[in-house]
Amino acid sequence: MTAHCFQHTIGNQAYQIEVTQVSNRWRAQIRRMPGMSTAVMPFYGATPDEAADQLSQWLSLAHNRQVAQSD
Repeated sequence: MTAHCFQHTIGNQAYQIEVTQVSNRWRAQIRRMPGMSTAVMPFYGATPDEAADQLSQWLSLAHNRQVAQSD
């Protein structure tokens, strides 16, 4: 199985996103790393870039919401 890896920085936090092919679509999820939660649902797209972008956008929205609530 081939995995594509993307790194995005969101709110000064580096995230490694791993994308793998599942049937005819691509699944993006946060790469499992020691000490980091993996409780985020996977995101699917027609291409590796699309799947990774969807997960990255969701992480950005979650971060922005958390910042807004703490103000």
